[in-house]
Amino acid sequence: MSRAALEMTCRELVELVTGYLEGKLPPAERRRFEEHLAGCPGCEIYLAQMRLTLRLLGRLGEESLTPYSKEVLLRAFRDWRKEV
Repeated sequence: MSRAALEMTCRELVELVTGYLEGKLPPAERRRFEEHLAGCPGCEIYLAQMRLTLRLLGRLGEESLTPYSKEVLLRAFRDWRKEV
């Protein structure tokens, strides 16, 4: 496999950021993630923003959402996946 095929895109990084922050990425995927970060200032800023968001908001459990809020969020993510 070529080096270009192994390089992670910004979009892939965004999709994997939760797994990275939770320490759930396999070692090879974590290496690709960190290699991309080392060369991409935009993704480095994105990761810093995600860390700050988590620190400020903490973890919100599903049970803390109203049924309406839950539906709005689910719809937003469904619509986002359609665009990808």
